[in-house]
Amino acid sequence: MNDLNAGKSGTFKIGGDLVVNRLGFGAMRITGQGIWGEPADRAECLRTLKRLPALGVNLIDTADSYGPDVSEHLIREALHPYDGILVATKGGLTRTGPGLWHPVGRPEYLRQQALMSLRFLGVEQIGLWQLHRIDPKVPRDEQFAAIKSLLDDGIIRHAGLSEVSIAEIEAARKVFPVATVQNRYNLIDRTSEAVLNYCEKEGIGFLPWFPLAAGDLAKPGSLLDSIAKAHHAVPSQIALAWVLKRSPVLLPIPGTSQVSHLEQNVAAVNITLSDGEFSALDQEGRTAFQKG
Repeated sequence: MNDLNAGKSGTFKIGGDLVVNRLGFGAMRITGQGIWGEPADRAECLRTLKRLPALGVNLIDTADSYGPDVSEHLIREALHPYDGILVATKGGLTRTGPGLWHPVGRPEYLRQQALMSLRFLGVEQIGLWQLHRIDPKVPRDEQFAAIKSLLDDGIIRHAGLSEVSIAEIEAARKVFPVATVQNRYNLIDRTSEAVLNYCEKEGIGFLPWFPLAAGDLAKPGSLLDSIAKAHHAVPSQIALAWVLKRSPVLLPIPGTSQVSHLEQNVAAVNITLSDGEFSALDQEGRTAFQKG
């Protein structure tokens, strides 16, 4: 396992100054079913988190709503004081039960949640705080102004957005610098292709959530399956290798609650897809997306 190092994925400067290895870790799955409450195997979740530094994973993505609060508390227990690790968190979604998510973008709520994350994570400043969703019930400029105040007051260092369009990113950039965008993106979900291209052009980090998805492309005998076999890998590793090759601004954050799965994900950085393999997968993924 000595050859497992997320540093092989390359680096990216979030906000122009926070250097992270591109392959990160999503901390949503270290909670209970429905992303609610404590995880079924708390000890294994803590082991998984504690394994991250040795694997060179220095970008963790979490949110106040994961649990809620459970994910942030576990991260602190396992990794505080986070030597060299950027723990990015999000606010703007509230929870009423397992699997239930409701956007709340009132400025006072966003500020309250950022301050609570600060306390729960045990930091003096949040390196990257992201608006989990733009609340359609609150004027977006009020939400953006709240984020600017968090930046101005030094509560957060950099700010990002999640599940947004290019128009929404541009509107936000008139109020504060947008360091990252977190939209769903993978081999078979290209809804945010234009957003990714925009982020690449503008030097904005793009955190694709659900990056391992491959759907029917991973069926036995498929192109993805055959490429995986050629690389002595599993389809999810090839899907992740494809994401890493797709753009230098992509910062995939696959999540898990198990050490073995974490190590499998990090091993994807050792896979170098040829241009031909990448192009063939890209075409199949686009076709699958258009059909879907």
